[in-house]
Amino acid sequence: MLRDAALAWDGDRITWVGPAVAIPSGFASVPVEDADGRAVFPGLVDCHTHLAFGGWRADEFELRIQGATYLDIAARGGGIASTVRQTRAASEAELEARAGRWLAAMRELGVTTVECKSGYGLDRDTELRLLRVYQRLALSQPSRIVPTYLGAHVVPVEYRERRAEYVRFVIEEMIPAVAAGRLAECCDAFVERSAFSVEEARAILQAGVAAGLRPKLHADQLSDGGGAKLAAEVGALSADHLEHISDAGVAAMAAAGVVAVSLPLATMYLNQPPMPARRLIDAGVAVAVATDFNPGSAPSFHLPFALTLACTLQRMTPAEALKGATVYAARALGREAEVGSLEAGKYADFAVFDVPDVTQWLYHLQANACVRTVIGGETVWHS
Repeated sequence: MLRDAALAWDGDRITWVGPAVAIPSGFASVPVEDADGRAVFPGLVDCHTHLAFGGWRADEFELRIQGATYLDIAARGGGIASTVRQTRAASEAELEARAGRWLAAMRELGVTTVECKSGYGLDRDTELRLLRVYQRLALSQPSRIVPTYLGAHVVPVEYRERRAEYVRFVIEEMIPAVAAGRLAECCDAFVERSAFSVEEARAILQAGVAAGLRPKLHADQLSDGGGAKLAAEVGALSADHLEHISDAGVAAMAAAGVVAVSLPLATMYLNQPPMPARRLIDAGVAVAVATDFNPGSAPSFHLPFALTLACTLQRMTPAEALKGATVYAARALGREAEVGSLEAGKYADFAVFDVPDVTQWLYHLQANACVRTVIGGETVWHS
């Protein structure tokens, strides 16, 4: 934390940052704005969301309160399969309008970069529709979007007895189509008993890499399925969830430099033990924090609340949590050279918060402490 600091930008890039008493003389004629003692943080980066989907699943919220587990609900035809049905039935215009409203609300919280996954179509038309929505939103609104293809979310109902055929469909048809249309930057897979095996995910992620899509994983969320070790093996940008990561998985991720993405809102909603963030940090793993915004296990895009939960549930310090939603989150998306910290040469993406420092911000939970959000040097929201 720099006290009494100054930040300068020209166009969409930061040109200088440091103590106000050391402002270079060349800036003497530049207009000055005063933050009035407020904190200026890098624009927040939400590095794991499922932004576009149809419908909601409030009924499952009540079922879980009454004792049903994630796997119980999935076995009854709920869970991801329920959202797939609702998403397939939604029009492209409806999906785009909903996602656009949520992006605007996220900007009010200081969020400037958002990773957006597909994965609620699980057929050719709907998966491409979701990715086209993200493509258009990247052009029509100011938030920076990183699109991710998540065809390997779960095996859709119509392929339930033909798993191998669905894996071939993802590898041979969907990944080439996504890559040819430049519709995604990353390829994700969910390694879990109710989703995909290590062997299936490895084949999918390797096909993605061959097509130019960087690998990411949903890993070790409900059990130790070996997802963390696979993430290290394939050189993934990140492995996300990790509530049940093994010691071997921690060591493999540390050695490979894979970012661990904590999703404490999902931990809270599913009433699970949280990701062992301190064990990962102590082992040298970079820990990012994201919302996992989705209609089932994390129906909230409030990233600041997720950061408070990272502190209380996972014993991360406020500074570690903020780093997890800025520079480490940017690294989890392969965007650390452009966003995630206030450094000369990076985009002028920052947010002003009406707090004296990060500890006060995450300690005093309030609806929103952000008073101004700037993307590429332009104010996109002001309280």
